[in-house]
Amino acid sequence: MHFVRLLDDQTFEFISTYPLDTFEYGCSVLSCSFSDDNNVYYCVGTAYVLPEENEPTKGRILVFVVEDGKLQLIAEKETKGAVYSLNAFNGKLLAAINQKIQLYKWVLREDGTHELQSECGHHGHILALYVQTRGDFIVVGDLMKSISLLIYKHEEGAIEERARDYNANWMSAVEILDDDIYLGAENNFNLFSVRKNSEGATDEERSRLEVVGEYHLGEFVNRFRHGSLVMRLPDSDVGQIPTVIFGTINGVIGVIASLPHEQYVFLEKLQTNLRKVIKGVGGLNHEQWRSFNNEKKTVDARNFLDGDLIESFLDLNRTKMDEISTAMSVSVEELCKRVEELTRLH
Repeated sequence: MHFVRLLDDQTFEFISTYPLDTFEYGCSVLSCSFSDDNNVYYCVGTAYVLPEENEPTKGRILVFVVEDGKLQLIAEKETKGAVYSLNAFNGKLLAAINQKIQLYKWVLREDGTHELQSECGHHGHILALYVQTRGDFIVVGDLMKSISLLIYKHEEGAIEERARDYNANWMSAVEILDDDIYLGAENNFNLFSVRKNSEGATDEERSRLEVVGEYHLGEFVNRFRHGSLVMRLPDSDVGQIPTVIFGTINGVIGVIASLPHEQYVFLEKLQTNLRKVIKGVGGLNHEQWRSFNNEKKTVDARNFLDGDLIESFLDLNRTKMDEISTAMSVSVEELCKRVEELTRLH
């Protein structure tokens, strides 16, 4: 048996419990509101995991409201598969169900109750496991088919594919960094970023997400979230740098910062010089270790920096600091200041 539980935010005691059906697993959960309805709901996506089925063929979306500290089920919708992801989207509910992306609207019935009503969908995935949205754009992380970009067209009430990454990546998490750049993690412990090519000369170019960054993290990431682990003062330089937090199955929490170009170029030069001075544990080559590596290819890391390596500059003895300072033609004090700025991001 699996349950949906409401916890006290201070003591973490169970306040309310809703039992799911036998063989029914909770796959996704979301707090959201709908158009023309100010109530806040908890939506839960489930799957019936039956021993004789390779992949769930049935699931449910459950909509709860909390009244007097109790979970009240006010609507449910049967689905033809596991509801792997739920997103609030334009006042509606966007669900990833097996190989389909499905959009539901919140409809008021004549008897005063509400129901989820299917509006439109998009097929074409192996298994759509991870979904992030921004405006009308939908970014999907697939079990095998990497990242694809969909767009919701209001006038037609339709979801269409705009572009995709044609590499085979087994995704474990996705996130939208900005309108054009999307971040992915895959099951060979790599990170990569892709860019939407709006300026492409041909339809073929515009339909392809261009891989712009690759990096071996060495950790299996299962969640990205926009945010920061430290207080960010908006008037400071550091406060202007967007960050994404990631969590891994080993319990590691890390930060990915989108650096301004000038700062990136400076720190990349510092990283290159640090590699010459700092020897890896067991004689391992840092550049080799950070190379993007899967079953099909191994390529040098690009457009990612190793913050841990750069911050280790502050732990070097003065002789090694001077060595790097001379190589870069930058004073030790200036180097320390630039690296300390980086440490304030986490």
